[in-house]
Amino acid sequence: MAFNDLREFIAALESRGWLKRISQQVDCELEITEITDRVSKMTGEDNVALLFENVKGYDIPVLMNAFGSMERMALALGVEKIDDIAAELKEILKLPYISVQRKLDLLQIIPTAKRAIHFPKYVKTGPCKEVIIKDAPSLAKFPVLKCWPGDAGRFITLPLVFTKNPLTGKRNVGMYRMQVYDENTAGMHWHIHKGGAENYRAHHELGRDRIEVAVAIGGDPAVTYAATAPLPPGIDEIVFAGFLRHKSVELVKCETVDIEVPAHSEIILEGYVKTEELRREGPFGDHTGYYSLADDYPVFHLTCVTHRKNPIYPATVVGKPPMEDCFLAKASERIFLPFLQLQLPEIVDINLPLEGVFHNCAVISIKKSYPQQAKKVMHAVWGMGQMMFTKMIIVVDAHVNIQDMKEVWWRVFNNIDARRDVVMVDGPLDALDHSSPQANWGTKLGIDATKTWPEEGNPRQWPDEIIMSEDIKRIVDAKWKELGLG
Repeated sequence: MAFNDLREFIAALESRGWLKRISQQVDCELEITEITDRVSKMTGEDNVALLFENVKGYDIPVLMNAFGSMERMALALGVEKIDDIAAELKEILKLPYISVQRKLDLLQIIPTAKRAIHFPKYVKTGPCKEVIIKDAPSLAKFPVLKCWPGDAGRFITLPLVFTKNPLTGKRNVGMYRMQVYDENTAGMHWHIHKGGAENYRAHHELGRDRIEVAVAIGGDPAVTYAATAPLPPGIDEIVFAGFLRHKSVELVKCETVDIEVPAHSEIILEGYVKTEELRREGPFGDHTGYYSLADDYPVFHLTCVTHRKNPIYPATVVGKPPMEDCFLAKASERIFLPFLQLQLPEIVDINLPLEGVFHNCAVISIKKSYPQQAKKVMHAVWGMGQMMFTKMIIVVDAHVNIQDMKEVWWRVFNNIDARRDVVMVDGPLDALDHSSPQANWGTKLGIDATKTWPEEGNPRQWPDEIIMSEDIKRIVDAKWKELGLG
């Protein structure tokens, strides 16, 4: 099921009892964060999306924690479970290997390709233009959150930032926090590794004094997720959103910049970033659970605001996991597993533990076929897109349930010889990593916790695992109720 807009998603959440409306007055400075943080760490039916309808000083409601569970993520992307998307991707990734010489294979390609590719649909206008403010546009009308006590100010935390490459015209959509400095300017926190920063540098290298930018807030949930997805280079986020929705995303041209944005967005901020201007941005309470430090970043200048009548302002807060962003990351873990397996077919599964906040730890199970294969996988993963930021990679054998970290740690604690099985390499780290002596790069760790073969330098016999025989298990299963042991 594809949602046309955020409002349809909210209605679907509410119909399932997954959304709570808060009518009591709340403050968007710290108070909404504290409420949301408590709810996001609850389990089961208590962990719900929150719609704050009475925000102090504003007439715009705030939506929080909409993606804060795997069930809500699946609903947002129109599937029963996230692994359904991965299964569909596996079928699509087979297409290059299907022989076009056979009529049967051609008949298989056509419907699969039609399901997969939904290019954006360009429309003349849309709900995001119900209100257009070109004269004296202002950020002050929106209930932008101050999330944590040590934050430098209020931050837009769920923006879809649209830019174009000046040479190719290709679109990039990323999610970069924006610190609101005043009514007309905000920080643009795009990291040096991200597509928005690449387009910014390309404009600067051509001698241009500014790059046009549009910011969409409150699109349909598939588009919002697509802006966070670690897509391979060259993949358009809007085309990817079309794949997720099984339906084209409608785009409309902005009023003051040459950029198209989702027509059904709640709010659009139009403007530009000067290529020679930097301003101090941060600190900001980040998804690592620590404050990211203040640094100099480009500045967004507002030229126009458009929005729906009675807009809804969606936001998120990040901090000590688990929080909403963890489930966006978990969705990417499942969805992008087929891309990893395409390059490294020995990979069986991957787990990005919530405590690792996306880039600090990856656990990978492999079907081991030759000596030192685990180390080959580590180095290959460190060379793949945003996986280059992974600070720790743990590799185990295929039969290990890597979604159970107790089992993973049991394997690590018992299986490794530190001199033989621990790898340390220097390379890029996420810009938010605070532990390395220098910014943006540092030392990363690989742990080979697979069974060590004699060919890998272990002359001793490897012991068998303790496993009860299946016939005894069946006998005890049959007696279990009579034993009265629960």
